[in-house]
Amino acid sequence: MKIVPFFTSRRERRLWIALAIVLAAIYATLGQAPAIVAALGEGMLNSVGNNLVFVIIALLVVIPVFFIDKRLSHAEVAVGFGILTVYLLAWLRMGSWEARTHLFEYALVAALVHEALLERRDNGRRVPAPALLALVISLLLGWLDEGIQSLLPNRVFDLIDVAFNSIAATMIIGMRCTVAWVRAWAEQRRIGA
Repeated sequence: MKIVPFFTSRRERRLWIALAIVLAAIYATLGQAPAIVAALGEGMLNSVGNNLVFVIIALLVVIPVFFIDKRLSHAEVAVGFGILTVYLLAWLRMGSWEARTHLFEYALVAALVHEALLERRDNGRRVPAPALLALVISLLLGWLDEGIQSLLPNRVFDLIDVAFNSIAATMIIGMRCTVAWVRAWAEQRRIGA
């Protein structure tokens, strides 16, 4: 009897490991988040320059994880910049640094789950509705985050944070589906031309 490996490719394995590292970092810092914000100062965290540095660092993390193996069309790049602009505007409009971290953290979690599920499906495994499944997994991980916080002495379970986690996951998966639709549309145009 042939043993089927759990991971379908090295890339899928790398994506699940990246997700585990991100979740470990999120969960490990739950108890320290208020102290970190207090130590750095809300004013410093909200300065435009510091937000720009954070966004650049975030892009340097996200781009290699998701796009190193892909060649993007001009339409995909244009849509990607539009999506990035919307995301950055949402980031800047959020009132506190902690709310902003939810937007980044759970967007990254959802994107990693979605990409890993797509990789799994593309390698022949059955993955029903990868976008919906990624959303459900991401929402459950966000609830787990808040559940862990309810056990910590200086933190509480907060439905607003659950909402931020859910919005971040929904936004990124919706945006990724939009980019995939643009990719398919551009491919059809290339074939038809």
